[in-house]
Amino acid sequence: MAAEASVALMHRITNVRLPGPLPGDGDQRYSVDLDEQGLICRIDAMGADAQQEAQQPYADWNGDWLSPRGVDLQINGGLGLAFPELSEMDLPRLEELLELLWRDGVEAIAPTLVTCGIAPLRQALDVLRQARQQHRRGRCRLLGAHLEGPFLAETRRGAHPREHLARPSLEALNERIGGFETEIALVTLAPELEGAAAVIGRLRDLGISVALGHSAANAEQASAGFDQGVAMLTHAFNAMPGLHHRAPGPLGEACRRGGIALGLIADGVHVHPTMAVLLQRLALEQTVLVSDALAPYGLADGEHRWDERLLLVEKGTCRLEDGTLAGVTLPQLEGVKRLARWSDAPSAAIWSATVAPRRVIGDATGCMDALMGRPLTQLLRWHQKEGDLHWACAA
Repeated sequence: MAAEASVALMHRITNVRLPGPLPGDGDQRYSVDLDEQGLICRIDAMGADAQQEAQQPYADWNGDWLSPRGVDLQINGGLGLAFPELSEMDLPRLEELLELLWRDGVEAIAPTLVTCGIAPLRQALDVLRQARQQHRRGRCRLLGAHLEGPFLAETRRGAHPREHLARPSLEALNERIGGFETEIALVTLAPELEGAAAVIGRLRDLGISVALGHSAANAEQASAGFDQGVAMLTHAFNAMPGLHHRAPGPLGEACRRGGIALGLIADGVHVHPTMAVLLQRLALEQTVLVSDALAPYGLADGEHRWDERLLLVEKGTCRLEDGTLAGVTLPQLEGVKRLARWSDAPSAAIWSATVAPRRVIGDATGCMDALMGRPLTQLLRWHQKEGDLHWACAA
């Protein structure tokens, strides 16, 4: 009898906040109704009186946030696996990584393949296709891959190996993705390169999103890329011209134009906390938190291998031996906690990792859209205590 009463109490949750990017989004409280299968079937705004008078038989969340799990559009590997180096023998460890990501609050990733040789790239795409077909509950879902390269500006290549960069052309594109067109979600390239316009057009015809990254483009060249269909900046500020009062660069043009997603690594190293907060305030609805996690994600700090190179990991930050910043090992939702602490805008920080990336991939238009029809076991509950955010499974 007690168990039946407990189930009845869970048919409605009150005093719930939903994350959103705009100031004041986190102030409204909601009631959330669950159907007999435990799926969210209704979300209603509560009036001030209802917020004060909500009593049993409802579960009162006292203003905690309800959100989907994270979606990471830029993650390069984990548990020692680098996605561009995948072989069929790695499938069991890849499954372990997807289970780790689920435990870390991430529902889906676009596995990122940095610039590499053609044969390893195609092999990795084949392995990812096999893994995608073996998806099970309790594991992070594999979206289409994110190809970061090889059509990048050499002067902005960062940790990408020079020998595998390529000039943009339809022939070079087909060599790499022919037969895998439906396995790719996003391609990062430098739109100012000769031949890039044709590649952008082909990718858009295939339904593949295009991002500007590792680019030397000025504002005018970036604007031309946006006109051609580029819809995102890969790790804003990094590997591109910065904001300058006489040279706004890709970032300034993206903010002026609006509607361009701005990938942000919120580790405090790739982008200073002050600049991360300024970006969030400048482009409230465009900021999309990514992890940029590398193969040592889930492993201890220290020395690790990345292809033939040594990777030095200290406090979650990865550098090559020459000091080149390469990535991080921090979970995506750690970036949410840091950005919320720096900005004192927890609602916007949660939104940028859980709802904003869904808008990029066309999975949802807003938070309510992303929550409806979902069980609490697939969602997150966020609580703020002494200025710090904490999350747990919502069930």
